[in-house]
Amino acid sequence: MNRNFRYHVLSLSLLVGIAAPVAAIAASTDDRITQLERISDAHGQLLTQLQQQLSDSQRDIDTLRGQIQTNQYQLDQIVERQKIILQQIDELGSKGSSAATPANNTSASATTSPAGTTATAAASTGNEKQDYDNAVTLALEKKQYDNAITAFQSFVKQYPKSSYQPNANYWLGQLYYNKNKKDDASYYFASVVKDYPKSPKAAESMLKVGIIMQEKGEKDKAKAVYQRIISLYANSASAKQAEKRLAGL
Repeated sequence: MNRNFRYHVLSLSLLVGIAAPVAAIAASTDDRITQLERISDAHGQLLTQLQQQLSDSQRDIDTLRGQIQTNQYQLDQIVERQKIILQQIDELGSKGSSAATPANNTSASATTSPAGTTATAAASTGNEKQDYDNAVTLALEKKQYDNAITAFQSFVKQYPKSSYQPNANYWLGQLYYNKNKKDDASYYFASVVKDYPKSPKAAESMLKVGIIMQEKGEKDKAKAVYQRIISLYANSASAKQAEKRLAGL
């Protein structure tokens, strides 16, 4: 009987010795599965976050595109409005000059200065460069600003394909700005930007449009113009000025 008992105890010991490692292995496997599930969940959450960020970025890009299109439309609208204003001014000027022109026509045109005095602007010579230089002389040397405006307007109409067109329009914008006629000034500056975007005067003209908008209290429009300058004319002097003004808005 003792022998049978010893055999029974020995069998139990062997069973326990085998079962213990198996249980340990099973527990280790469960831990690894749990850990893998946690890693998988973390990866899934990260992927979801990345997809959300990508969706948000795409939405921001679409919003920026819409803002750029809106800004371009507003700039085009400014140009169109200023064209109408210019046409009205031309019509009034034509009526006034017709009433004031004497029967014996002379080789010079007369304009009335703000002080009420009559000044004489040089007539066209038929030479593109000469007429441009004459207009510049009226503005810079003779300080006859009203006559200079008349001369530059005549130049713009007479020589529509001239390489001096961007400069002539810029001069008109600056002369009107100096007279505090900001709508007229904005029209000519915007014309340089729209019709001569590759001109050296384009960036500076767009900056002037932004400045006028800012002075008129249209901060959102001014901000949009400054941002466009920085985008289109990066590293230029005008872009640096736009950055400074943008920071001050």
